[in-house]
Amino acid sequence: METKTQWSLRKPKVRVLIVDDHPVLRRGLAQLINQDPRLVVCGEADDAPKAIRAIETLLPDFVIIDIALKHGNGLELLKTIKPHFPALPVLVLSMHDELLYAERALRAGALGYLMKDESPERVLLAIERILSGEIFLSDRMKSRMMQQFASRSSKTPVSTLEQLTDRELEVFHLIGSGLSTRQIADDLHLSVHTVQAYREFIKAKLNLRNSTELVQHAFHWTHVHAAA
Repeated sequence: METKTQWSLRKPKVRVLIVDDHPVLRRGLAQLINQDPRLVVCGEADDAPKAIRAIETLLPDFVIIDIALKHGNGLELLKTIKPHFPALPVLVLSMHDELLYAERALRAGALGYLMKDESPERVLLAIERILSGEIFLSDRMKSRMMQQFASRSSKTPVSTLEQLTDRELEVFHLIGSGLSTRQIADDLHLSVHTVQAYREFIKAKLNLRNSTELVQHAFHWTHVHAAA
């Protein structure tokens, strides 16, 4: 029987699509992947629309996606991809804290989550494990998810930010990045009214009294916790 460590030695190279908005990172990741005799990068994209077109035309065997993209969001891209390509394995490779985003990524359809500060060997290991049919997460994230599962019966309250929906968290991050309501609306292809509604939802869930507190809280989280 073929073992998991022989996952593609007898097959054509696994064709990988890289979706990331940083050209330097895409280049470095492509060099890493192409050095593995089992893998080959078949294409690159820096935003969600280009990624969808690339998947439709190139038909990759594996996709690596970042959370933050030039246009669009990695979580929303996942939700768009999965109904049309349910068997396509996806690894999320991002600078965003896995403790907040990994579970969201799995719910959206990813099969693994890895932070960009991990070693190159971990990236290749993640690809191998996912192609072998496994879910790939850090030991820290696996432990946290097990603890969450064990504590659900005790109705332990979730942390404040975990109460936000994926879209609310995305808006919160953009607020913390200094974008105005109009800029957020343009970036997410939403109306200003819709973004204003999201801001109100976020304030209510985070128990913030006004827009000033919202901006301060978002800025602190984006520039301290999300970058940690």
